[in-house]
Amino acid sequence: MIGALGDFAMSMLRRLDPEDAHRATIAALRLTPPRTPARDDPRLAVRAFGLDFPNPVGVAAGLDKDAEVADALLALGFGCVEVGTLTPLAQPGNPRPRLFRLNEDRAVVNRYGFNNGGYAPALARLTKRRAPGIVGVNIGPNKDSSDRIADYVRGVEYFSDVASYFTINVSSPNTPGLRDLQEPAVLDELLARVLDARERATVPRPVLLKIAPDLSLAQLDDIVRAARKRRIDAMIVSNTTLSRPASLRSPAAKESGGLSGAPLLALATRMLAATFLRVEGQFPLIGVGGVDCAAAAFAKIEAGASLVQLYTALVFEGPSLVARIKQGLAARLEMEKTSLAACVGRRAEFYARD
Repeated sequence: MIGALGDFAMSMLRRLDPEDAHRATIAALRLTPPRTPARDDPRLAVRAFGLDFPNPVGVAAGLDKDAEVADALLALGFGCVEVGTLTPLAQPGNPRPRLFRLNEDRAVVNRYGFNNGGYAPALARLTKRRAPGIVGVNIGPNKDSSDRIADYVRGVEYFSDVASYFTINVSSPNTPGLRDLQEPAVLDELLARVLDARERATVPRPVLLKIAPDLSLAQLDDIVRAARKRRIDAMIVSNTTLSRPASLRSPAAKESGGLSGAPLLALATRMLAATFLRVEGQFPLIGVGGVDCAAAAFAKIEAGASLVQLYTALVFEGPSLVARIKQGLAARLEMEKTSLAACVGRRAEFYARD
């Protein structure tokens, strides 16, 4: 998944156990010499929640779990990188195997369970960064935490000097009880305490909320109501899904965990559009789930996303994907003689249909 990896290297990675391939990719990225990415087409620039993005295509959390290779990913041409999910204390996550490729479906199932080295080593790495670029920090609670909300608060306090923004992850399906934090009363308390910690920080950073794609519309109403009440800076729609579309062909689709990749596109985009209609412009959205080409990225934008993120598609498309998506977006804007901002949400009613 890096510029030095050609088609042959990518094919070799795909022959490895998926988690071993992931670690090999991170190791290769760590060895990549620093470089400055090519300048983006100015039509792709986005200003959202107080930050200036050179382009709207970002790396979703899960690839750089421990904040090891943010600068190397930015050098590939991404407009931002989101590291994590990070928890206060190191934890091993769920037992292996816990990552499965669905080659026939261009998808992945994972049940990692927030495996990471904890806040301290990640902070040390982020503190040493010298390259420019937007790096968000995705935070979550330890599995055995007695006060999960306090874990999020601690994350905001811990990383406020180095994070470009924070993502509050309450939507992973792989930590028991985590999605219960999306319930109205609990979510309201969580957002209140996190935002209070943000205001006490030396450098207040934008706070984003990442939600699941498996919500009912009534649940979404409650979440958006809380988000608007607490005036968060943005929402990310969405995380992986526990559902399994009938079209899946791979035997690995039967594995438990969150499904990501191409089969998630329709579900996640529908949830994105429904969220956009409920937010009514109070804050921007980031669209995630199934982005594997310029057309999919543009669909997210028309459904309501100011920015998009991807991860799973890199497994199948390799590092050249980001350039192809940006070129495709710029070509679409040129063809229509329009701007990205003018396209955001213009087909939300269409995509929100069941």
